[in-house]
Amino acid sequence: MRLLIISDIHANLEALEACLDAAPAYDLLVNLGDVVGYNASPNEVCERARSLGGLIVRGNHDRVCSGLSDMADFNLVAAMSAKWTQITLLREHLQWLRGLPQGPLRHEDVPGVEFVHGSPRDEDEYLLNTSTAAVDFREPGHEDTIFFGHTHLQGGFVHEDGRVQTFLPVYDTGDEIAQFHITLEPGRRYLLNPGSIGQPRDGDWRAAFALYQKNGDASAEVTYYRVPYDVESAQRRIFAGNLPERLANRLKLGR
Repeated sequence: MRLLIISDIHANLEALEACLDAAPAYDLLVNLGDVVGYNASPNEVCERARSLGGLIVRGNHDRVCSGLSDMADFNLVAAMSAKWTQITLLREHLQWLRGLPQGPLRHEDVPGVEFVHGSPRDEDEYLLNTSTAAVDFREPGHEDTIFFGHTHLQGGFVHEDGRVQTFLPVYDTGDEIAQFHITLEPGRRYLLNPGSIGQPRDGDWRAAFALYQKNGDASAEVTYYRVPYDVESAQRRIFAGNLPERLANRLKLGR
């Protein structure tokens, strides 16, 4: 069973298409949320995400941009883009976003794995350090492998013998398609972030996603990907929509 894990597209059509073009064959697509927000192609990305199907968890920007909650917790730039997105979205896409389910989600064909946007405890929680991850690992009733998004940081956390360690993929190149592979070891638990397609924040401008593979012998592995894309076209869309300039500038910085 092979899962294509994507997250935090944030209305970046160019990045999404580049990742889909680079992705290997898969059996099921899992989208960890934040389909919209920040970037300037919300309708196009919603249409593409809907056509792909699979399992989709709602993100906080999906919730706010579709009017399910207010913008009280958003900074000024995020709030401006959310308001612009609300006005720009077609009604059919607004309704679709409002209907996305809150995580955690599971799929019957992938036992032992679950999917969230923020964390197992809270869809809005940022999993940024081992202390927070340790609390989530102690949360009862969850699977041993949990995929999460929200932070826009590719990597994750490993729990073994009561200790939690963080890990980050390391790539040899910063301009080409690149991969980083890990094997999921028995006796360990994992919180895994595929990274952000539409707005990476780990210093690597390339779009990010992951592939999870469950093998016939019950072993499992994850391959992280980074994919270059047409950043300039995504930036031009932002400028044309009169969205904040910072949203365009940060794409090339990966910050």
